[in-house]
Amino acid sequence: MAVSVQPGSGIYAYEAALRRGGFRLIGGADEAGRGACAGPLVAGAVILQPGVRGEIPGLADSKLLSAKKREQVYAVVTEQALAWSVVLVSPRECDELGMHQANLTALRRALARLSPQPNFALTDGFGVDGLGVPSLGVWKGDKVAACVAAASVVAKVTRDRLMATWHEQYPEYGLDIHKGYCTALHQERLEEHGPSLIHRQCFANVRQAGKVRPK
Repeated sequence: MAVSVQPGSGIYAYEAALRRGGFRLIGGADEAGRGACAGPLVAGAVILQPGVRGEIPGLADSKLLSAKKREQVYAVVTEQALAWSVVLVSPRECDELGMHQANLTALRRALARLSPQPNFALTDGFGVDGLGVPSLGVWKGDKVAACVAAASVVAKVTRDRLMATWHEQYPEYGLDIHKGYCTALHQERLEEHGPSLIHRQCFANVRQAGKVRPK
C-alpha cells in the first residue's frame, strides 16, 4: 500500500494518513539489540491513541534520547498507549534462527501480542510478512513514525534494564556499560574471560573468543 506523507509533516503524519485511509488502529514495531553479540534481542510494539490523545511529549527515536529521557518517555507510552507489548528472543534462539530471521520473528511476536490487534502495522526499516494485517516497512521508521518510535523506546528501555540485571551475574564483561554491543571494551573482556551463556555464537568474534578461552 502506498502512504503519502510529505517531508517535514511530523512524527504523527503516518498514523494520520493511514487513519484517513480507513485504518483505525495502527501498530508500530521495532527492535533493540540486533547488533549486540550478547543478551537477548528485544522487540516492542505499540498502538498509540488517535489524535492529540496519542501525542507523547518528547517522543523520538530511542537512539536520539538520553537514558533518563527514554525512561520518561517509556513511562508515558506504557501508561497512555492504547496497547503495547514487548518480547524477547533469547541468545540461543538468535543462534538457531540467525539474526535476520530472529528479528522478523521478534517483530511478528510483538505485534501478535497487542490487544486489541492493529488494523495496519508499520515496521522499522523493512517489511515483515506473516502479520495477518496490511503492513509497511518504513525507512528510518523510528525517526518518522510515532508508533514505531514508541516501540523503539519500549524495546530499548526493556533491553537496557535486562542487561543491567545480567551485569550482576556477569560483572566481568561490563554489560552495564556497552549493553552487549561489540565495543572495544566488550571485545577485550570477551577475549580475557571467554564467552558466557548469554553470548551469541552466531557472531564470529564470540566463536573466536571461545576457541581462545573457552568458558
